Amino acid sequence: MPITGWEYETSLLESKGSNVGVIAGVDEVGRGPLAGPVVAAAVILPASLIDSTATWLEDVRDSKQVSPKRRAAVCIHIHQHAVSVGIGAASSSEIDTIGIAPATRRAMERAIECLDPQPTHLLIDAMKLPAIDIPQTSIIKGDSLSKSIAAASIVAKEDRDTLMRDVLDARYPGYGFAGHKGYGSKTHMEAIERLGPCPVHRRSFAPIRQMVAGESA
Repeated sequence: MPITGWEYETSLLESKGSNVGVIAGVDEVGRGPLAGPVVAAAVILPASLIDSTATWLEDVRDSKQVSPKRRAAVCIHIHQHAVSVGIGAASSSEIDTIGIAPATRRAMERAIECLDPQPTHLLIDAMKLPAIDIPQTSIIKGDSLSKSIAAASIVAKEDRDTLMRDVLDARYPGYGFAGHKGYGSKTHMEAIERLGPCPVHRRSFAPIRQMVAGESA
């Protein structure tokens, strides 16, 4: 039995008179953490997967609902089967300069720019990208309703977690980035109190902003 979650893709592909042929799902992770970049992914899945019963597709859903071990395995399948995968990021300094929403759009735009071929329609999780001249559909909770967006969610989550665990945790020891991935956990807050913010902390985010303001007062 075919796996559900392709309704948006199927509707676009079957639209009479539509020139939609290459659909990309777009999603991001990392809007809420106190440290690290916001990372976005754009994924073009082949239309042939719509009728597939491959079991790995069942775990192509909101990345927060998939265990880290399973997510890593599913991410490999996505890379193996996708027509194209693009990943983009906006750094903590960019977030501080332009704000989290513009930085998120910038990360998404960078991910889309990496795709080859370029998509003819975008399915985006809860955002619009006015700077991108490609027809697009913004879907609230899109990572739960569209396989293309869910695939982007998993790729973005895996890429960001790997960066926090394997790169930034070693570069900035003592903060525990490998565990909390930059979110405001108790251990992270205690580390910031002890060590102060490091270069990848978002100084525009409370409580980092309040801490920096207190130091400069």
